[in-house]
Amino acid sequence: MRDKRILAAMFGACIAVIAVAPALAEPKTDPVLVCESKAKKKGRTGAVIGAVAGGVLGGAVAGNGAKTEGAVVGAGVGALAGHHIAKKKARKDCRYVYR
Repeated sequence: MRDKRILAAMFGACIAVIAVAPALAEPKTDPVLVCESKAKKKGRTGAVIGAVAGGVLGGAVAGNGAKTEGAVVGAGVGALAGHHIAKKKARKDCRYVYR
């Protein structure tokens, strides 16, 4: 009789472990590609550098009476060019995240 009780207790413990094991397992996750672009910050920096360089170059190239206008136009063109070049060269930070 005692052996039957021990056997029944062991059998019950095994069934309990088998029933609980799937619930304790981690849920199935899938990898998801997440990309963060730093183009905004890089674009601003490129615009500032381009504006300064374009302003200096525009002031140097402009004629005698139009130094200010040349600097303003050069700064505008330099800002646009610097912004687009910096944005194009900005890298994306991509990684896989499991969700």
